[in-house]
Amino acid sequence: MMAGPARVFVSHLSGIAVFDPNGDRVGRVRDVVTVLRPGGRPPRVLGLVVEVVSRRRVFLPMTRVTGMQSGQVLTTGVLNIRRFEQRPAETLVLGELLDRRVTLVETGEEVTVLDVGMVQPPARRDWEIDKVFVRRGGGGALRRRMRRREPSGGGGDGRAGEKLTVDWSAVTGFAREETDQGAANLLATFEQLRPADLANVLHHLSAKRRAEVAAALDDDRLADVLEELPEDDQVEILGKLQEERAADVLEAMDPDDAADLLSELPEEDKERLLRLMQPQDAAPVRRLLSYEEDTAGGMMTTEPIILRPDATVADALARVRNADLPAPLAAQVYVCRPPDETPTGTYLGLVHFQRLLREPPFSLVGSVVDDDLRPLPPDTRLRALTGYLATYNIVAAPVVDEGEHLLGAVTVDDVLDHLLPADWRESAAEGLPGLPGAEPYARGGTAGV
Repeated sequence: MMAGPARVFVSHLSGIAVFDPNGDRVGRVRDVVTVLRPGGRPPRVLGLVVEVVSRRRVFLPMTRVTGMQSGQVLTTGVLNIRRFEQRPAETLVLGELLDRRVTLVETGEEVTVLDVGMVQPPARRDWEIDKVFVRRGGGGALRRRMRRREPSGGGGDGRAGEKLTVDWSAVTGFAREETDQGAANLLATFEQLRPADLANVLHHLSAKRRAEVAAALDDDRLADVLEELPEDDQVEILGKLQEERAADVLEAMDPDDAADLLSELPEEDKERLLRLMQPQDAAPVRRLLSYEEDTAGGMMTTEPIILRPDATVADALARVRNADLPAPLAAQVYVCRPPDETPTGTYLGLVHFQRLLREPPFSLVGSVVDDDLRPLPPDTRLRALTGYLATYNIVAAPVVDEGEHLLGAVTVDDVLDHLLPADWRESAAEGLPGLPGAEPYARGGTAGV
């Protein structure tokens, strides 16, 4: 029988060290940030509150956590050092859930929460809280006394002090009063929608409610939704966020989408937000803004799959399998000399994923690279770019500068975005019968207030 996913109890995370990819300690875990959901559904874990060396508390998204074992947390990339501020829809596990009195659904008995367990379900990116460790009888004061000694028993049924682990759905009483109304209720209703469908819902809400829902979404989810909204809605929502949060959301967006959004802002607002962004996130956006909008340079993404020639086919397929990659970007990998980030070293060619599937896993990508397909210069205009994709029947094209450095890749979805009319998103949504969640809120009602 296969073992289930590893579960981490949150109390074991308190105070443990956080290390960056170089093995340097950057801080310690002080809490876990989660979003409660009604109906007994397991809460989603957004990230960790980390206290860095300066004693500032910052937010570490779970998407940047690569491991939690041996009393340490491992991360990818650099921590965002902006001070953590809890948002209305968020709940701190150590600060707000532990010691809480809740009720067992089956018996109606009150119990005290001692700990909660979180897990990353198979083939899922998100973590969620699925278990609750409780004690029968007593409250917070009893819990503190029991740290010193265990009682001999007592209580109405002789079970006071008994500890047990139950499913999250087996207890009730966690949710705040407001989780059944307003923006939080909308978030729960629309949680399963694709970003494009949720964007359509937001588009039909009133400006007030749209701002409330946007404020309650976490950065990654809001970034995904913004990428699917019309430009007017993007600018409106971004303008109602606090500037530091707006910078966080821009960092979570794909660089090309962030550049498109920033290009719609007044110059002084654009520069202010770019300065607030982390330098490593702002740099590719600044490069994209230097190109004209309807050129390959202006449409490309700076984050294609890049491999060195000595990487194996197995390495390439592992990168292609990443569920977070859009399909056009996962269609092929680009082989370059180091450095591996754009602008790269010398561009050598590309390998389509179908070719990867035909080769032995131990083969080197440098031996199967296709160097016949000429790359595009960044000043290639939209018409020529469209003809290029159609001629070679491909969904993405490499963009290379005069020095043969890979700058990025243009994908077919970005080309279509520039070919279609400016209002195509609204027209497409209106032409989709039964689009989930859109119709009730397009007519006003409580969600449109």
